[in-house]
Amino acid sequence: MSAPQSSLHRLMRNKGAVAGLAIVIISVLVSIGAYFIAPDDTPDANRMVLEVEGQHPGFSINMLAIRKDQTIPPTGFFQRLLSGRPSAYTWIPVRSWEFKDSVLLVQHYVDEVTAVPERYPLDVIVYGVSNPDHAPWTELAQEIKDQQLFRHTYWLGTDKFGRDILSRLLIGTRVSLGVGIIAVIISLTIGVFLGAVAGYFGGRTDDLVMWLVNVVWSMPTLLVVFALTLALGKGFWQVFIAVGLTMWVGVARIIRGQIFSLKQLEFVEAARALGYGHTRIIVRHILPNILGPVMVVAAGNFATAIVVEAGLSFLGVGVQPPQPSWGLMIKENYNFIITHNPALALAPGVAIMLLVLAFNLLGNGLRDALDVRSKI
Repeated sequence: MSAPQSSLHRLMRNKGAVAGLAIVIISVLVSIGAYFIAPDDTPDANRMVLEVEGQHPGFSINMLAIRKDQTIPPTGFFQRLLSGRPSAYTWIPVRSWEFKDSVLLVQHYVDEVTAVPERYPLDVIVYGVSNPDHAPWTELAQEIKDQQLFRHTYWLGTDKFGRDILSRLLIGTRVSLGVGIIAVIISLTIGVFLGAVAGYFGGRTDDLVMWLVNVVWSMPTLLVVFALTLALGKGFWQVFIAVGLTMWVGVARIIRGQIFSLKQLEFVEAARALGYGHTRIIVRHILPNILGPVMVVAAGNFATAIVVEAGLSFLGVGVQPPQPSWGLMIKENYNFIITHNPALALAPGVAIMLLVLAFNLLGNGLRDALDVRSKI
């Protein structure tokens, strides 16, 4: 059995690592097709229905969808995949409705206590009849009956703006995975380069790099992220870069230590004897032999980046509304924890916990699987 096959076999025998890998794969698939599986596929899942704000999970209500006056251009497949599609309808929650001749009578939904029809009589609503561009009333009424009057369920409830929590949770997966990917790429690029240079050349180069590492390490991570965020500005990409620029120090220390232990081995001495340059020795001969620790550090940094991004968004310096972020969702709904509906804030909190746990389990599994001293 080859070394890669042996490592994969050990990884698959680790139930925790397999569970973490499964959660990560599901999260990636959800983030890619979020706008196709989310109940609210408008950009950023930002359809506001203020009448149903702060509702419990499983809340169900009759909705009357009325076509907007402005024309909504068609949305292509890739545009919908990336950013959703604008809604051509306005959603109005109703308790009851009735068609009489050329008039649609509806009882608007106000809140959960408006259950007595005698107290809240039917309003006379004639949608679109005065617009000559619309179809005759008989056709419009049939369209409303068959297509636009429906029952909608908010499976995880609604936030304080009446937006669907489930939809924003699904689309928010993109932010958490995106910040992890960007942060890992930045931290590995800087950390591997500086760690390799310090470990291979040693001497004053090592002293200079380690001085820089110790200076950055001595600063509180959150304060550094704050400073970078304020310097780069608030926003989607800025928080990704800020988180990545604070996570390279751990990578540099680990890579430096690994290269210190490898650079005196026979295969490196043989490469020097053959006249290979320093760059080729580092890139072609040393780095491939330390991919195991690098992958473990990458998994750990991924989990850390998710937590840091959630904290920044909760504090208001991360992803900005209306773009959904799990940390921002907790900030918007944490008041419900001490009132009547804690599930609205707990849902994104549980999502953060599961994804971070998945990457930690995967990282532990990779550490054990890539350890050549482990038993097969």
